[in-house]
Amino acid sequence: MPIRIFVYDDHEDRRNSLKALFGLQDEFLYTGDAPDCSTVLRDMEQYYPDVVLMDINMPVVDGLDGLLQIKTQHPEIKVLMQTAFEDDEKIFTSIRNGASGYILKRDRPQYLLQAITEVYQGGAVMNPSIAQKVLDYFKPKSVASPLSPREQEVLALLAEGLSYKMVADRLKLSFNTVNTHTRRIYDKLHLSSIGEAIAWYYKHRE
Repeated sequence: MPIRIFVYDDHEDRRNSLKALFGLQDEFLYTGDAPDCSTVLRDMEQYYPDVVLMDINMPVVDGLDGLLQIKTQHPEIKVLMQTAFEDDEKIFTSIRNGASGYILKRDRPQYLLQAITEVYQGGAVMNPSIAQKVLDYFKPKSVASPLSPREQEVLALLAEGLSYKMVADRLKLSFNTVNTHTRRIYDKLHLSSIGEAIAWYYKHRE
């Protein structure tokens, strides 16, 4: 059985080129298309596609709204988002709303066909540049150190195993000044021992 596809795109030329592309493939069946999602639920019930190729930026009712309606009423239908721009907010909104993939219109036709097949089979597909944005989004965010540059120097040397006196000699400071910096480090980091401070240092250094 061929994969049944429905296309939403507000550009007629784009819809026609996709119809021609899918018409050349025995494993795909182009069931229909629309210039926006104003009749999305009626379309799904009439054509009942396996995969919807969804443009995002369309007038009247856009692809994000259409995606949400489809996944609310027909969660079994796969929706592959397709857009011309790498818009971070729309990428994550699409993922949250249940999209099975997010690719770019400039992707090669062969990649599009492969993406539809993978989505139909239950996979999740993303253009490589989109996937990188998602990975970057979930990377731990670096947090600015609450310590002053001098306090960071003191803590780094203590973490190397130097004593207060050795730190003082290395930085050309008095023993009491190093002791003061160390107390401030404890206060700022809400710690109570040098061991905790060193553990904090190794956890947060880049």
